[in-house]
Amino acid sequence: MNRFFNWIKALFNRGMDQLESPDMMLDQARRDMQGALIANREKAVQAITQKNRLQSMLDDAKKKSAELEARATMALKQGDRDLATQFMREKMNNDASVTTLQQSYDAAAQTVEQVKVAIKRQEEEVRKKLGEALALKAQWQQAQIQNSITKALDGLTFENQFEGFGAAQEKIRNAQSEAAARQEMFGQSLQGKIMTMEDKARDLEAESELDKLEERLGLRAAPASSVDTTQTVSVSAGSGAPGAPGVPATGGATTSEAEKQLEELEKRLNAGNQ
Repeated sequence: MNRFFNWIKALFNRGMDQLESPDMMLDQARRDMQGALIANREKAVQAITQKNRLQSMLDDAKKKSAELEARATMALKQGDRDLATQFMREKMNNDASVTTLQQSYDAAAQTVEQVKVAIKRQEEEVRKKLGEALALKAQWQQAQIQNSITKALDGLTFENQFEGFGAAQEKIRNAQSEAAARQEMFGQSLQGKIMTMEDKARDLEAESELDKLEERLGLRAAPASSVDTTQTVSVSAGSGAPGAPGVPATGGATTSEAEKQLEELEKRLNAGNQ
């Protein structure tokens, strides 16, 4: 049960917080000021109305006193002193009313003037407060915008932004290291050596074709034939240098055989390239 009342209390407080927002408070203050100004203006109108009534009554009383004095004067001219005395008594009573009305009118006129000044000051104060209210509203809206921007910036995260790049970079490095290791192991294997020899053979073929192309283009002189070179080597190896005994003939024969096989291999290679 206490939890329920606490929940109701929390909802009430949240609603009151929303109702007590600066915008609503300023609007309510503006309405209160304008309502008070309207009420005071109505009271000032009533005061001016009463002053005008007193002035009308005073004018009527003064007019009646003047009429009574005129009648008393006429009665004296006609020789009717008693009638003149009666008119003068009425005039005296009326003059007493005039005096009272004059005092009331003077007080009402003074009050009305004070009310007018107060209304004018209140109008100026209301205009001033309305201007301050607009400025406060602008400040409140600016503060809300600033808070929204701050909250948006608080939601930005830069810490984990580049973790994916780092993980991908680490995987790529591991893959490159593994590929290099496999390449190293492949180069040391028999298959790798065979492929290395094949690559060298292709390089030699490419060099041979390039030499032939240069000969056709006249960029270089034709080399001596391999047959003459072989024969020269064979003869030199077979006869031996003069005065150099002890060189076995079998060594020359072996060299000649090797040269012949090499020559045949070169011919096959050249025939294959052509």
